[in-house]
Amino acid sequence: MLVRNLSRRLWSTVRYEKRFLASDPAKPQPESNEGVEQNQAEALDKDICLLVDEKDNFTGTATKRDCHKVAADGSVLLHRAFSVFLFNKRGDMLLQRRASQKVTYPDYYTNACCSHPLYIDDKPEEIITAARRRLNFELGIPLDQMDPELFTFLTRVHYHDPGDGVWGEHEIDHILFFQSDVKVKPNPNEISEYCYVPKNEFNAFIPTLEGPLTPWFNMIRRHRLKLWWDNLHRLNELAEPDKINKFLNEK
Repeated sequence: MLVRNLSRRLWSTVRYEKRFLASDPAKPQPESNEGVEQNQAEALDKDICLLVDEKDNFTGTATKRDCHKVAADGSVLLHRAFSVFLFNKRGDMLLQRRASQKVTYPDYYTNACCSHPLYIDDKPEEIITAARRRLNFELGIPLDQMDPELFTFLTRVHYHDPGDGVWGEHEIDHILFFQSDVKVKPNPNEISEYCYVPKNEFNAFIPTLEGPLTPWFNMIRRHRLKLWWDNLHRLNELAEPDKINKFLNEK
């Protein structure tokens, strides 16, 4: 059964203790499949991700495993990703906690959906197609409730985070906003908790979380989230789809 501690905690007394506001190290994960949940292990080798250069040009492919392994020098292959920020019609944002069996950033809190377009049928998958596929898989949102026209492609973020030193990230992350009242039935292999957070409670709520934020979510939170959240009604005016930002993930 899905645990919804986030929802219960949101409406309880807010604690202002400062903690876990950045990408703190997670517990090390094994390099082999030993100790990795079966579905997660299968995806490591089955999912073929898109390698890109620093201008987001497609340069080749690699498995999900190879795209997230941290090399001896701390480097990680640069690949394409997306992050979806989901809002209901009231403007509340869905916040989720990654399942403990996730290979990368287990038990971290983050935005609605963070994943990768794949190489399918001998061609790169479109970003919004990939976003709808993963929202359906991770959050159980029916495909017919996700009109592609409702997604706003805001910008791209190039970031690198070494994670736990075994599994990390190096991505050009396509940032998508999606606002609609949708049916949510999270996949417990992907998500352990979720809730919708009102904008006026978000800043007080974040310090009460019982785990760290993912690095990509933390960067967006610090640098752009308030601007975009305040302007859900005119996101197209703020969109910079041709721009690739480099933000610092401050501790």
